[in-house]
Order: sequence, then structure tokens, then C-alpha cells
Amino acid sequence: MDKQLIVVMKALSDENRIKIFSILKTQGERCACDLLQDLNIVQSTLSHHMKILTDARLVTATKKGKWINYTISKDVCAKTRNDLLELFDGTCCKEA
Repeated sequence: MDKQLIVVMKALSDENRIKIFSILKTQGERCACDLLQDLNIVQSTLSHHMKILTDARLVTATKKGKWINYTISKDVCAKTRNDLLELFDGTCCKEA
């Protein structure tokens, strides 16, 4: 099994990180300050979650002034989607 898929699944095993991912998916690039307001969490908590998401390469970070903007890494998301489709290829998902 691809180790990257395991890292991604671990990164998405937290409710706040799923919320962050969903915000970035629907709204596109977002500043850390905006994510803080959307999630109602403190900066240190956001930093922790963003480190996990960026280490998993699901999210890329770009520094602009004093803030960091985050976007979804489309390549990693596409690969993860394909890996999951392969993992759940239909043979395990047939009705009994």
C-alpha cells in the first residue's frame, strides 16, 4: 500500500482538519486569519492542524506578508482519490 495514502488518511482523521480541508475545497485559497475566524480556534491550534495537512502534502502554504495563505494541492488530492477508488474497487462494496 502507498505510504502517502496512509499519511493522508491520518491527516484527515481529525474533525478540524476535515473542516479546514472542506473550507479550502469550497472557497479556494484562504489566509490563516480567515481560517481562524471560520473555525473559531486559536492560532496555535490552527498552526498544529496546518502543519499536519502540509506535511501530508494535502495543502500548500504560501507566505504573503505576515500571513500565510493555504490552498489544496490538487495533484495530491487527485492521487489520493485514485488510490481510494483502487482500494474500494467495487469487489468489496457489492451488496450481500
